[in-house]
Amino acid sequence: MKIGMLNLFKKRKSAKATHEALMTAFNYKYANFKAILESNSELLKILTDIEHKLRGQAFLGATCLESQTPQIAFHADRMIRSFENLSGRPCPHLNQAYATIMRALQPARSVPLPRPISGFTIEYRDITRDLLTTVGGKNAVLGEVGNKLRLPVPMGFAVTTSAYDRIIHVNQLDQAIQQLKQTVDIIETKTIMQASEQLQRRIMAAEVPEDLAEAILGAYDRMAAQRRQPNAPLLVSMRSSAVMEDSWLSFAGQYLTVLNVPREEILEAYKRVIASLFTPRAIIYQLHMGVPLAEAAMGVACLEMVASKASGVMYTRDPLHLAENRIVINAVWGLGAYAVDGMVPPDTYLLSRGAPPEILDKKISEKPVRLISRKEGDVIEEKVSEELMHHACLSDTQAVQLAEYGRQLETYFECAQDVEWAMDENGRLVILQSRPLRLEPISDHPSLSNTPALSGYTVLLEGGDVACPGAASGPAVHVHGENDLANFPEDGILVSHQASAEFVLVMGKAKAIVAESGSVTGHLAALVKEYMVPTLLNAPLATQAIAPGTEITVDANHARIYQGRIPELLSAQPVKQPPLTEEHKALRSKTDLITPLNLFDPKSPSFAPQHCRTIHDIMRYVHEKAYGEIFKLGDMVADHERLSVRLIAPLPLDLYLIDLGGGLSVSPTTTSTVKPEQITSAPFKALLKGLLYEGLRSEEPRPVDLRGFFAVMSRQIASPQSAGIERFGDKSFGIISDSYLNFSSRVGYHYSVLDAYCGETATENYINFEFKGGAADSLRRGRRARMIQQVLVTLGFQVRTVEDRVTARFAKRPKPETEDRLDQLGRLLIFTRQMDMLMSDEAVVKRMATCFLDGNYQLCRTILKER
Repeated sequence: MKIGMLNLFKKRKSAKATHEALMTAFNYKYANFKAILESNSELLKILTDIEHKLRGQAFLGATCLESQTPQIAFHADRMIRSFENLSGRPCPHLNQAYATIMRALQPARSVPLPRPISGFTIEYRDITRDLLTTVGGKNAVLGEVGNKLRLPVPMGFAVTTSAYDRIIHVNQLDQAIQQLKQTVDIIETKTIMQASEQLQRRIMAAEVPEDLAEAILGAYDRMAAQRRQPNAPLLVSMRSSAVMEDSWLSFAGQYLTVLNVPREEILEAYKRVIASLFTPRAIIYQLHMGVPLAEAAMGVACLEMVASKASGVMYTRDPLHLAENRIVINAVWGLGAYAVDGMVPPDTYLLSRGAPPEILDKKISEKPVRLISRKEGDVIEEKVSEELMHHACLSDTQAVQLAEYGRQLETYFECAQDVEWAMDENGRLVILQSRPLRLEPISDHPSLSNTPALSGYTVLLEGGDVACPGAASGPAVHVHGENDLANFPEDGILVSHQASAEFVLVMGKAKAIVAESGSVTGHLAALVKEYMVPTLLNAPLATQAIAPGTEITVDANHARIYQGRIPELLSAQPVKQPPLTEEHKALRSKTDLITPLNLFDPKSPSFAPQHCRTIHDIMRYVHEKAYGEIFKLGDMVADHERLSVRLIAPLPLDLYLIDLGGGLSVSPTTTSTVKPEQITSAPFKALLKGLLYEGLRSEEPRPVDLRGFFAVMSRQIASPQSAGIERFGDKSFGIISDSYLNFSSRVGYHYSVLDAYCGETATENYINFEFKGGAADSLRRGRRARMIQQVLVTLGFQVRTVEDRVTARFAKRPKPETEDRLDQLGRLLIFTRQMDMLMSDEAVVKRMATCFLDGNYQLCRTILKER
C-alpha cells in the first residue's frame, strides 16, 4: 500500500493531492531515507574498525569478523529495503549482489534442518544436535552432552518449535509479529519497547491449544513417573531454547528462565518463556546481530529442578589470560542465577588444562546470600550462615572433576566452552548448559600487572574485574532502570550499581560500561565481548566516585577510571598483527568483500547495481541514489504544490530546503525561493550564520579539482565557477523544522553528516557531526581529521577520531550555546573544505586549528599560500 501511495506521484499531471497528502508521502520517504543514513553510518563505523585492524593497529581475529558479519548483514539489507521503499521499485541486482557477498561471509557451520511438521514434545533421551531447529539450541546441546558424551544432565524434555508455531498460529499472532518486524525496521529504543510490550501482552493472554497443553502436561507426567522419588512433587525449570541460542551467538541473558515450577503453573510459565523472545533487549540483540525476527522461533527446555547446594559457571579457557592456558570455575551457594547475574561475589578456581586438571589457585569470597528453591514452588533469597559464608563451595576433588567435564566438552565441540553447572544436595555435579566461548586472540591482559597510573591525571577509581578490555571516554550516565536505558545518549559511559543483561539495549550506543557488581563469567560479560564494549565489573563505589555527566576515561586494560579525556590511553596502539597465516589470509579474503570501493564516479556507466562487488559498493550506490529519490516527489508535483524551495544566498552550493513544519516564514506552496531572512529554523539559521560569515568569503579562484567538505551533496565536481560563486555540487538539500536540521551526504570521496536539534529545553538539544574521507592520501586526510578534532574538542564537543573519520557530539546544552556551536560549525565547514590536499605536515594541524579558534581566517589563507 505504501509503494502504491508513492506511485501516485509518478505522473506529474495527476498531482491533485492536497499538500497534507504530499507531506504524508514525503514523511514516509524521509523515514526510509533516514534509515539509509543511519545504517550507512553504522556500516562506516564497522568498515573503519576493519580498516584499522587491517593496517596492523589491532588484531583481526575470526571471532571479531564473525561477530561483525551479522551487523553488516542487517544494515546492508536495511539500506536495500529502505531504498526499495524510497524509490517504489524492487532492486533485484542489489539483492543478488548482497546475497552473493553474505553467502561468502557467513561462518562455516552446518545448514539447519527444516522445522518439524508435527510433534510438540521430545524426551531428552531422544535429542541430539541434529534436532537443532526442532528443539532449539539449548535443548540440542544438552541432549548431545547427555546422549553422546554421557555427562550428567538433568532429566527433562523439550517443547519443540512446532509447539511455538502452533500457539502463534492458533492465536493469530503471526500478523502481530510481522507488524513488529515492520515497526523495528527503523531502530528506536522507545518504539521497540512499546511494540514489544503490546506483543508480549497478547502472547500472555493467548490460549494454549488443547492438543499442545495435553502434550506438555503428558510429557511432564511421564517424567514424574520415571523419577527416583515418584511420590514427591516434581518441580521443573522452564528454560528458553531459541533456534540460534547457544550457537555462534550466545543470546546470554536475553531470554527467560522460570525456576521451580509446579505442574499447575507449567503452561503459564511456557507462555512467559516464549514471550521473552520479544522482549526489547532480545529484539535489539537480534537486530544488532543480524538475526531476522521472522526466523526466530522458541523451543523450551522443561528440566527437573536441581535443588542446588552450589552452582556457577566454568570457562574452559581464561578469556582474559589466554597465554596462561587454564580453566576458570566460579561458584556460589544455591542456584546459579546469582553467579551469572553477578549478584554475589563467587569463589574462583583456576585449574590447568592437563589430564587430569590440577588446581593452580583459588580465591574464596564472602558469599552473604544465596538463592534457593522452595518445596512448594518459586525461589527465595536467604542469608548464608556464618559457617558457610567464607567456606569453599567446591572441594578440590569436585573442582577437578568439573574441570575434567570442561575438557571433555571442549574436545567434543572443538572450541572453548562457557558452561553452567550445578551440584545437588548429594554432591553430584550436573551440566545445565554449554555454549561456545567467544575468544579474541589479544595480548595477555595487563590489569593484574603493576603498571602505574598515568601521571598528571586524576584517578577517580581503581580496581575491579575486566569483562572486556579496551579504553573509551565520554560523559558518565547513571542507569537505575528501564527509563534510563530508553533515554541513554549516544557515546555515553554507562555507570550502574548492578550488572545486568538488560544493558544490551544500549550496547550499540555505550562507549564503555562500569558496574559495582557483576562477574566476568556472567551474562553481561558474555554480551560485552560480543559488542566489544570496554567493561569493568565489581568497580568499588563507582556510582559515588563518578558524578553523572562527568567526562571520564575508562581504562579497562588496567582497571582504572580517570577524570577527563586521556589521549594517551585512547590512542594507544594494540597488539601488532601476527605473521600472515593461512587462517589470516582467509580472513583477508573475506574483508575484500566488505571494505574495498569499486564504484567511484556516479556519472560512469559502471556505477550500477550489477557492478556492486562489496558491501562498500552497495552502501555507495544506495547512498548516492537515495538523494535523487528524495527530490523526486518535489520535482514531480505541480508548482503550486511544491515541497522544496531554493535558498537564494551567496553560498557555494545550490541548496534546496524541505520544511517539515515551522522552518520557514513562508509556505512552500506560495513560493519557489527563500532568502536567509525567511529562515525560522533555529538550528539552520545558526548554521547559516556561520556559512555566510563575512570574514570567510573569498573571491579568489579555487583549484578546479577542489573536493568540498560541506556535507550536503553526493557528487564530486570539477566545474567552472558561475556568477562569482564557487559551485561544488548540483542540487543540495536540507531538511528542516522549527527546531530540527539534517544534512547528510557524500561529496566525492567525502562522507559527512550534520544532524541537530535546537529548542528551548536544554536536555533535548544536540548536534551530531560525522566526517570521513577525502581526496588526498591517507596521511593528509588523517591530518585534516586531527585538525577538526582539535577545534571541536576546544569547542566542547565529545570527539572520536579513527583514521580519517571524525565523530563529534555536543548535547544537553542551552539553546544559545547550541546555536553558537552551530555557527562555529558552519564556519568550520567553509574553512576546511579544501584542506586535506594542503595538510603537508603535522605542524600545519596545530597552526590551522589555532588560526580558526582565534578567528584569524586571513592568516590561514597565508598558510595555505605558503604551502
